[in-house]
Amino acid sequence: MQYIVDSQQMKAIDQFTIEKIGIPSLVLMERAALAVSNNMLRKISKKDSILAICGTGNNGADGIAVARILMLQGNHVDIYIIGDEKRGSDAFRQQLRIAKNVGINVINNAKISEYNVIIDAIFGIGLNKKVTGSFETVILEVNANNNVVYSVDIPSGINASCGKVEGTAIQADYTISFGYYKMGQILYPGCEFMGELEIVDIGYPKEVLQEANVNAYLFEDVDLNRLPKRKNRSNKGDYGRVLVIAGTKNMSGACYLSAMAAYRTGAGLVKVLTVEDNRSVIQTKLPEAIVITYEPTNLKSKIEIDRIVREIEWATAIVIGPGIGISAASDCLLDLVLKNAKIPVIIDADGINMLAHHSEYVFEDDQGKRKIDLPGNVILTPHLKEMSRLLDCDTAYVKDNLLSIAQSVTNNKEFVLALKDARTLVSNGKELYVNVSGNNGMSTGGSGDVLTGILAALVAQGLTPNEAACIGVYIHGRAGDHAREQVGTYSLMASDIINAIPFVMK
Repeated sequence: MQYIVDSQQMKAIDQFTIEKIGIPSLVLMERAALAVSNNMLRKISKKDSILAICGTGNNGADGIAVARILMLQGNHVDIYIIGDEKRGSDAFRQQLRIAKNVGINVINNAKISEYNVIIDAIFGIGLNKKVTGSFETVILEVNANNNVVYSVDIPSGINASCGKVEGTAIQADYTISFGYYKMGQILYPGCEFMGELEIVDIGYPKEVLQEANVNAYLFEDVDLNRLPKRKNRSNKGDYGRVLVIAGTKNMSGACYLSAMAAYRTGAGLVKVLTVEDNRSVIQTKLPEAIVITYEPTNLKSKIEIDRIVREIEWATAIVIGPGIGISAASDCLLDLVLKNAKIPVIIDADGINMLAHHSEYVFEDDQGKRKIDLPGNVILTPHLKEMSRLLDCDTAYVKDNLLSIAQSVTNNKEFVLALKDARTLVSNGKELYVNVSGNNGMSTGGSGDVLTGILAALVAQGLTPNEAACIGVYIHGRAGDHAREQVGTYSLMASDIINAIPFVMK
C-alpha cells in the first residue's frame, strides 16, 4: 500500500518534519536534489546539453540544486530563471546564491531548442491557478521541442491535489517526486503528463502521515496478501454463498458473467436468481451454479415474495442489478433486498438506475442538493453515467469532479461507493482508495458485471465491504492487465477478464 497526499497535506508533512522533527528544510531540499540528479545520471551523458528551467519558489530552488549537483559531476548545465528573482522564496534565493558561488551559468533568456535535456522546476505542488504569460509561453515551447524532460516533483501546470491541467502543462518524460504520491499524479488527466514516475524517500518520518491526516492510498501486487485466507480443512460452506439477482429476458450474459466471476474469485456456492428464459443458458454455461427463477408477474404474491426473502436470507453476499432491466418486477426485487438483506449487497447497473428513483435512499436536502443514504451493508458501483443519474447532473460534471463527489457522497455515511472510471475511486467516508490497475481494453460490455462477482465473492469470504471493494477493484484491473497481455486491448472481452482472475490470485 502506498499513501497519496494532496498539496495541503504535503505542505503539512514538510512543516511537521522541519518544525517538530527538526530536519532543516535545506537538508530535505538537498536530499530531494540528490534523488533527482541520481535518477538523471543513470540516463544522461557528458555530451548532453542540459537546461534547468526554474521558477522562483521552492520548486525552482530544488531545480537549481539539481543543476548544481549535475554541473559538479562534470555535466554542461545552464539555469534559466523564469519569474521575478526579487520575489523569490528564501530557499530559492539561497540556492541561487550557492549556484552562482560554484560558477554555474545563470541566464534570464534561453533558446530551448539548443538543449536536449530539460529540468522542469517552474511550478511545484502549490499551483492552483491557470498558467499564463511567460510561464505559458515557456511550457508550450518545451512541449514543442524534442527534449528529454525531467520534472521535479510534478510537471509544471498540473494541480497536485486533483490532476487538473491549469491551462497548460509540461509533458514530462520522467517525474521524480518526493516522499509520497500526489493525488494529481494519479488522477486523470494529470497522470498522463508524468511520463515515468518515481517516488523517492528523502527522509520523512512515518508519523507525518497521521499528523497530516492522510487517508488516501493505492494498492500494488504485494497487497494481494489481503485476500481472505483459505484453510486446509474446509468445505464449500466456509467460503460463502453468493446470490446473483440479475438478468432478464434476452439478457442472460450479465448474470452468467457475475456468477462465473464469483466462482473464479473463490466463492463456495453461487446461486443465480433470474427469469425462466435464462435457465438453460446459465445451466449450460455454468453448471456449477444453482439456478432458481421467478415469474415477474407473480411478484405481488405473498408466497412468491416469501420465497425470494428466504433466498435472500440464504445468502452471505448478494449482487443485484446486472442486466435486470427497469420494471416493476425488478424494482420490487431491489426493494426486497434493501429491506431484508442483513449481509453485504452489491448494487450495480439497473439496480443503480432504479435506486435513483427511490426517495427513501436518494433525495434532496434542505439546500436542494442530491443526497444518497444507503445501509452500511451496501457497495454501490456506478460508472459515470449512472452516478450522474443518482445526482441528477451531467456526466461531464461527474467526470470533472470525480474526487470531490466520491468524498462528499459518502461523507458521514456507512455505505461504500466504488465510482468506476479509468481511476476507480472507493470511498467509505473515512478512507479513499484510488485504483491504478486496469486498462482501456476493459471498456467493454460485461466488464462491470465481472466486478460485481469479484466483490461478492470477497465479502462472502469474510472481507468487510470496504476491504472487498478496494482489493476487488484492484484484482479486476490486474486481471484486465493480464488479459491485455494475452489478447491486446482491441480484442479484450469480459470473459477474458474472468479467465485471467486465477493468474492474479494464484
